[in-house]
Amino acid sequence: MDGTHMQIGEVAARTELSLRTIRHYEDTGLVTPSARSQGGFRLYTERDVERLMVIRRMKPLGFALEQMRDLLDVTERLDAEDLTEGERERLQARVREYELFAAQKIDDLRAELARAEEFAASLRKRAAQPVPAAWA
Repeated sequence: MDGTHMQIGEVAARTELSLRTIRHYEDTGLVTPSARSQGGFRLYTERDVERLMVIRRMKPLGFALEQMRDLLDVTERLDAEDLTEGERERLQARVREYELFAAQKIDDLRAELARAEEFAASLRKRAAQPVPAAWA
């Protein structure tokens, strides 16, 4: 290997994704190894790692696999140099839709976190109460 390719174990360590998860993303078409070794091992590039990191960031926001695939395709297409002005505008509008979706999910997660923090605080308060003398 010349250093430009990584095996799946290194990719898993760098992305903090399990081997199983990376293989699942491959099976669903979200990521494709850039090459295979002579022994048939999956080989990934830095660009593949970046794609997996985008997927990892979308997952907690509740993006469905199809949404992930669409957004990855849209952002990849936006990097192309042969876009017409109309196509670029259409693709940017899609990205804005996903940005609004992500912003709403973040707001929802913040609300859930606030409820969870309130609950944990009530448990701390309860745990700090002195034991009644009748129980001692």
